[in-house]
Amino acid sequence: MATLSPSTRRRSLEYLASRAEPVDLLVVGGGITGVGVALDAATRGLSVALVEKGDLAAGTSRWSSKLVHGGLRYLAKGDIRIARESAVERHHLMTAVAPHLIAPLRQILPDRGGRQAPVIRFGLRAGDMLRRNAGTPASLLPPPSGLSLIETLARCPTLSPTALRGGISTTDGQLIDDARLVVAVARTAAGYGASICTHTRADRVDGRGATLTDTCTGESFDIGARMVVNATGVWSGEVDQAIAVTPSRGTHLVLDAATMGNPTAALTIPLGGSVSRFVFTMPAQLGRVYVGITDVAAPGPIPDVPTPDSSEIDFLLDALNPALVRPIDRTDIIGTFSGLRPLVDRRAGAGDGGPGTSTGLADVSRRHHIRVRGDGLVSVLGGKLTTYRRMAQDAVDAALATAGLAAGDCVTTTTPLVGALRDPREQGLPTSLVQRFGGEAPTVVDTSTVDRPLDLITPGIDVTRAEIEFAVTHEGALDVEDVLHRRTRIGLVDRDAEAARPEVEKILGYVLG
Repeated sequence: MATLSPSTRRRSLEYLASRAEPVDLLVVGGGITGVGVALDAATRGLSVALVEKGDLAAGTSRWSSKLVHGGLRYLAKGDIRIARESAVERHHLMTAVAPHLIAPLRQILPDRGGRQAPVIRFGLRAGDMLRRNAGTPASLLPPPSGLSLIETLARCPTLSPTALRGGISTTDGQLIDDARLVVAVARTAAGYGASICTHTRADRVDGRGATLTDTCTGESFDIGARMVVNATGVWSGEVDQAIAVTPSRGTHLVLDAATMGNPTAALTIPLGGSVSRFVFTMPAQLGRVYVGITDVAAPGPIPDVPTPDSSEIDFLLDALNPALVRPIDRTDIIGTFSGLRPLVDRRAGAGDGGPGTSTGLADVSRRHHIRVRGDGLVSVLGGKLTTYRRMAQDAVDAALATAGLAAGDCVTTTTPLVGALRDPREQGLPTSLVQRFGGEAPTVVDTSTVDRPLDLITPGIDVTRAEIEFAVTHEGALDVEDVLHRRTRIGLVDRDAEAARPEVEKILGYVLG
């Protein structure tokens, strides 16, 4: 069974410490790219160990916009290659890999006339062509359309009606949660035999192994590997000092959905006269709305938890408020989150994306790149959440080529994650539970031993007591912070985290004995 728990973690570390033969692949990094690499390799029949110094999705992977998008923004910038790749990977995720975690999201651009509207409509039609070429049915992602003034205001109630003609509508994919995707991929990899070890630091990493330290006990041991992949994102340079990552920070604001009139669509506002840069408001789980996103340089030491500066908050408010009937101010903000995009400075020697390459090129890009060091260490760099599966495939292909090993073909385009297959017993369970667990929702309840499993953890937060227990017994959470910040996302709002913390502590105390 695809289960991660304190006991499976302990057994995995004991197994790796006592193993005489090297594992086929050691993956360093437990974000979306790392777990994707682990799943790709495990489904090819390789023995795999993944180590992460913190928790799953502890870094950039939990700070995204929670979108699985078809690359429209890249198409607008003329990058057809990455736009096409995004549309293809979105198709795989929404139809086969994780349909239970991704739902169609209507996005509405206000139509106030002017020269922008025709250009935007053309861009949306071009994006829809990518959708058709990827094979995604219109029944899943409807093509662009126009909305009347009444329809537009019904979906985005706080939009100012002044000079508003209606809306320009399109659809894209929205994750219920990015950290939940990471956990699902990791658990699926574990189901195929991968050893997933969180809170395990990797030192002295090279192309043939590393020294691992269990940060819970302080115990260390060496592990040998036929292949090693560095998937540490913005921390890649700490593993391979020849790598230069140029992070940019993307910040989101968190609002109560009621502040935005409980919208049923994402409101997308062009920045000035641009047709490729936007600020959006997006309805999200737990009765929230996310407002994003900034793109600012983030030089200097890389923090474990990035924080926005005041100018980013002002930027988002200034971009959004002219479109609203009532301006949003700082008192409306109930939370913020920032993520560091691992942009690759290829002038410093990162590869050009082909297996086994290390040619330097002069640009900073959202494309992913594969770098192979002389000792065989493979680093996968750049990219974005939507294309994690393709990044993983390319990294494993490069590692196999470098090590001269044979393995099965990549099958992750058709490998469903845990919960992707529907279970008729979902009927009658809370909608929010099914949205987060899909076909596993009945298992969350059936395996629960806490009393009142379907009661909310605290009034006003639609996370059940059973989910807290499941986070520990099946999803690898080791402590309260793992549960609040990476399994449930209650922690995105401080006041919610403090309201839920006492009951979460009680349940963890019960489950962990």
